[in-house]
Amino acid sequence: MSFSVLLSIYHKENPAWFDRSMESIWDDQGVKPSEIVLVKDGPLNTGLDSVLEKWKTKLGDVLKCVPLENNVGLGHALNIGMEYCSHELIARMDTDDVAKPDRFEKQLAIFEKYKVDVCGSWVSEFNDLEEKITGWRRPPEWHAEIQRYSKFRCPVNHPSVMYKKKAVEKAGGYKEMMFFEDYYLWARMLLSGAVFYNIQESLVHMRAGLGQLERRSGRMYAVKELALFNEFKKMGFFSVLRFWIMVALRIPVRLMPRSIVRSIYVFLRKSGGLAG
Repeated sequence: MSFSVLLSIYHKENPAWFDRSMESIWDDQGVKPSEIVLVKDGPLNTGLDSVLEKWKTKLGDVLKCVPLENNVGLGHALNIGMEYCSHELIARMDTDDVAKPDRFEKQLAIFEKYKVDVCGSWVSEFNDLEEKITGWRRPPEWHAEIQRYSKFRCPVNHPSVMYKKKAVEKAGGYKEMMFFEDYYLWARMLLSGAVFYNIQESLVHMRAGLGQLERRSGRMYAVKELALFNEFKKMGFFSVLRFWIMVALRIPVRLMPRSIVRSIYVFLRKSGGLAG
């Protein structure tokens, strides 16, 4: 089966991490992508440009670069990138994560076996060394479980996902929702009738740690999460009761001192209790 890999990169990313991510997408894979679509979300730094030139030379026409004049943000960049994807199946990947060698092979097998529109997987988290796993995100397997889980947490690990382009477009594609473009998309896809599945093993090593924790704490993050919950209520994804339950459970945590949040984060990651 032919498929595209879709990535977006911007100037603050690490050149060495980007290079390792590309190695994992191409060199390491048993089943290689038909094309790789990389959106340059605004001008890059010298180090990133150097790595990109290396991969252009290596991959030739397999690598499609889509340069944007200005940084537009992840959701908008991915929508633009999807327009350049030639194939119905699209695998997402972040440019600082590492795909395991059998990732694409196992996801393609799911699309051949089941009638699904979205196939994610567990992800394993690491800080510096990808061999040293610090935690997992383990969302449930089957669609009905995923629907229930989605009322509490993001039901799919975005860097692990492979989806059908038409199903994403039917739900309106990525839309503006700072920090939560993926969760917002999955909710709209569930409402539009898309069928989900999560492979019950890690197919991606995700670079995480305390830096990610800090991005997911604080007043701004709480305000944006509240905006997401409000939108979920308006579109019927959350009932009024579910809205207030989520506000009570999630918003106070975002405003806690980071030392306390760090302890909660470490506990839940080790238990595999979070997916987003």
